[in-house]
Amino acid sequence: MIYVLLFLEFFKIGLFTFGGGYAMIPLIKETVLFHEWIAEAEFYDFIGLCEATPGPIAINMASFVGFTQAGVLGSIVATFGVVLPSFIIIVLVASILKKFLERKGVKNFFTGVKPVVIGLISATGLVLLFKALVYENIQVFNFNLVSFVIILVLIVILVLYRLIFKKKLNNIIFIALSAVLGILFSILI
Repeated sequence: MIYVLLFLEFFKIGLFTFGGGYAMIPLIKETVLFHEWIAEAEFYDFIGLCEATPGPIAINMASFVGFTQAGVLGSIVATFGVVLPSFIIIVLVASILKKFLERKGVKNFFTGVKPVVIGLISATGLVLLFKALVYENIQVFNFNLVSFVIILVLIVILVLYRLIFKKKLNNIIFIALSAVLGILFSILI
């Protein structure tokens, strides 16, 4: 039954991924492509859409995949599956937080997990960058000049904003600006 499969797969993703939504992307990709729930190109497009919409990326992706496979109920089941492990862990950890975090084994665990999380997030960022700039899939190299120009324009804006105002550009404004540039370039070219 599709509902059970959606729940179990997204529960597994939520249970075995540390570091938030970006660290979940490789596992979500592997799962949805394995089950052929969405195509690879659609997966990458949806990552961009998840960034432009409110809410955590893993929840947005679970909701989308669940909806494409089994409608509204599928969306609810997949979202519940990805959220439930975090909820259970937070409830358990909150009840014994002080004693739990003081233990040397727990500290060592988090020390060991940090590099893995950084690696997963970095690898995801690089894959998304290369996907946006130079290839459609592993076999097809296709330099995307529009994406390259948009990235350059965004870098210039970030640097100028930092130099002029001496502070970091708000992420929401940055995402909105990225969307506007993408729309403008698609209209102009």
